[in-house]
Amino acid sequence: MSYVDEVIERTVRENPCEPEFHQAIKEVLCSLRPVIAEHEDAYRRDALLERLVNPERQIKFRVPWIDDNGNARVNTGYRVQFNSAIGPYKGGLRLHPSVNLGIIKFLGFEQIFKNSLTGLPIGGGKGGSDFDPKGKSDREVMAFCESFMTELCKYIGANTDVPAGDIGTGAREIGYLFGQYKRLRGLFEGVLTGKGLSFGGSLTRTEATGYGLLYITEEMLRHNGLDIAGKTVTISGSGNVAIYAAEKAQQLGAKVLTVSDSNGWVYDPDGIDVAALKEIKEVKRQRLTAYGDYRPAAEYHAGKGVWTVKSDIALPCATQNELDLSDAKELVKNGVLAVCEGANMPTTPDATEFLKEQGVKFLPAKAANAGGVATSALEMSQDSERRYWTFEKVDKELKKIMVNLFDNINDAAKRYDMEGDYVAGANIAGFEKVADAMMAQGVV
Repeated sequence: MSYVDEVIERTVRENPCEPEFHQAIKEVLCSLRPVIAEHEDAYRRDALLERLVNPERQIKFRVPWIDDNGNARVNTGYRVQFNSAIGPYKGGLRLHPSVNLGIIKFLGFEQIFKNSLTGLPIGGGKGGSDFDPKGKSDREVMAFCESFMTELCKYIGANTDVPAGDIGTGAREIGYLFGQYKRLRGLFEGVLTGKGLSFGGSLTRTEATGYGLLYITEEMLRHNGLDIAGKTVTISGSGNVAIYAAEKAQQLGAKVLTVSDSNGWVYDPDGIDVAALKEIKEVKRQRLTAYGDYRPAAEYHAGKGVWTVKSDIALPCATQNELDLSDAKELVKNGVLAVCEGANMPTTPDATEFLKEQGVKFLPAKAANAGGVATSALEMSQDSERRYWTFEKVDKELKKIMVNLFDNINDAAKRYDMEGDYVAGANIAGFEKVADAMMAQGVV
């Protein structure tokens, strides 16, 4: 049995009932076979892969809080500090009922390589809770966030672990979390990113993941002799990533036809009205059923169906494993040119393989949605300097990072005779930097 297969088998056995984590481990390690084969003796000697797939630290804790009716409620909090070989742990806090240890480990493992690909000195981590902010009052959200941070603050710091937002964790939640950290630790430091502009946040951070997704998509298309202008785009999701991906796509001359939420989806043949989408989701916190009040010609459909709409480019921006094999077949039937992942691991393994086999240009999440964490790292730089950069400067840096990122994954794929396989290229380019650092630092 090969070293890769040994590590996969052992990891699955020792981490039962964590299918998303197993999926991430297999996807990464299998694509790294040619790299690992070149260094197998040294990697085996130092147990490099065993150390890579085992988090440096896993923290699980109780989060008690009081609701508006005076009743005590209890959630579970997590922080997985996965790998600090190239810098302090960096990764978001997800607040969603689906959160469990396996999902946090999958996200943290992916974050190692995503952060490495940005070229910035940040390691991989992830955290969150099964708390659902939907339907909660501001006071209830604050009560949860303060309780969550009361425990989390023991393990994080500007040079140790710098969490950020994720699904369910926006500017409101980050503000409450930062306030409690400052109160408990007595420190005003860059311990969280995604902060408000009045207390150390960065311009462009809100837009960063969606904008970065379009910058790397545009660069990939350009490299393949295609222009994004005039193309049609289908997007799933209607959160932060989806909203700003739609905004940047339309700025670049494409037409965005769809968005979705957990209840249903919208098809707007005239192109999604981003201003209306922001009003519905960011201001009023409503469901997409309200979109018809702004655009009567648009169609609302309950359930799932975004990928049945014919388009040139598909951007899954909702959640993990949302685009399955049947969706991939529908996209190919409708002539899709590219699928670029805005969410974390939104495409199932069989769908990914099918799209690649059919010649669809496929950008994996660890490359395509790295714009968010890249801009978080730029926020960390600004916090350290005690300075604010202009929107234009941050946006320019973000675009440069995403263009360089594509060049690096493209070059990595070429070096191992896999030109055009951007999944392999991303895994190889992200892994090489982390592996070099881990080997240089000894068995720790």
